[in-house]
Amino acid sequence: MFDPSRPILVTGGSGYIAGFCIRQLIAEGHSVRATIRSLAREEEVRGWLDVPRDKLSFAAADLNATEGWAEAVAGVGGILHVASPIPPTLPKNDDELVRPARDGALRVLKAAKAAGVGRVVMTSSTAAVTYGHERPPSASFDETYWTDPTHPDTSPYIRSKTIAERAAWDYVRGDGAGIEFVTVNPGAVLGPVMGRDFSASIEIVKKLLEGSLPGMPRLGFPLVDVRDIADLHVRALKAPAAGVVGERFLGAGRFFWMSDIADILRARLGAKAAKVPKGKVPDWTVRFLANFDPVTKSVVFELGKERPVTSAKAERVLGWRMRAPEDTIVETAESLIAARVV
Repeated sequence: MFDPSRPILVTGGSGYIAGFCIRQLIAEGHSVRATIRSLAREEEVRGWLDVPRDKLSFAAADLNATEGWAEAVAGVGGILHVASPIPPTLPKNDDELVRPARDGALRVLKAAKAAGVGRVVMTSSTAAVTYGHERPPSASFDETYWTDPTHPDTSPYIRSKTIAERAAWDYVRGDGAGIEFVTVNPGAVLGPVMGRDFSASIEIVKKLLEGSLPGMPRLGFPLVDVRDIADLHVRALKAPAAGVVGERFLGAGRFFWMSDIADILRARLGAKAAKVPKGKVPDWTVRFLANFDPVTKSVVFELGKERPVTSAKAERVLGWRMRAPEDTIVETAESLIAARVV
C-alpha cells in the first residue's frame, strides 16, 4: 500500500511528464527522489523544476542497467515509473526501443518487490491501446483494448509501449504478486515547457509555429495537458486501493487533426501564428515522400486514421478532470515562444 510518510520515487526525473509529477507531489507536501541517468545533470534539472532543495533528491539509475535501482527504491513509499526510452532518431530495429522499455520496467518492479514498496504507477500510452484494430470512427477505445504488436498498423515505438506494459502486468500477476500496480495511458502530451526535455508531441506545435511543414498531413492525436496527466499519476498513486489497484487508466481528451491544431493557433495567436501553414498535404504526396524520407515513412500508416479514446473511467474512479484542450494548445505555443524555442 502507498505510504505517504516516505519519499516517493519518480523515475526519469529529467523528463517532461516526470517533472510535472515531481512538482505536484512536492506541492502536496511529499518528498521526492528522482532517478536520472547521470548525477551530472542534477543541478540542471533542479534549475527548471524550481522546487525546494530539501524536498527533492536524486539517484543515478538507467533503464538499460541493473545497477542503482536497489538504492533508488530503498525506503520509498511509492513509485511513479515514468521513464521510457524515446530515441532522437528512428531506431534501426525494434530492440532499440523494446528492450529498454520492457527490461527497464521489469527492473523497477523487481527492485520494488525486493524492497517491499507498496504501490507502483507506470506510465504507458494510448499507443498500447488503439492500434491494430478495425473499429467504427464513431466509437472510442477504452482500457479493455490492447494494441496488437504483430499488426502492420504499428511502429517500433507503439510496439515497445505495448510489449513493456504487457510484460509489467505479467510480472505483477506472477512473481511480482503483492505489488499494488496501476498503469496510466496518456495520449499526445502537450502543455507549457519548462526545460529542454519536453514531450515529443510538442514537436507538432513547434513545427507548425516555425512553418517548417509545407502543409498539414491527415494525421491526428487524442490530446492531454501535461499538468493533467501528472495529476492522473498522482491520483492513481494516492487513491484508496478499491477500484484502482490492478487497473489501467486512459488519460486523453478529444481527438485533434493537425489541421484543427493549426486553426486554433491562427485564431488565438494572431501574428504569432503567421507561419502556421493553411494548406493540407494530400495522402499521395506523403506516401511519395516516404520513398525518400525514413521519418515520413514511419508515419504513413497513420494517415487518415482517427483513434478516439475515452477517459470516463479515470473521471469516474479517480475524480480526474481535464483542461480545455484548446487552451492547452495555445499555452504550449506561448511557452515555446517565451522560451525562444521558436
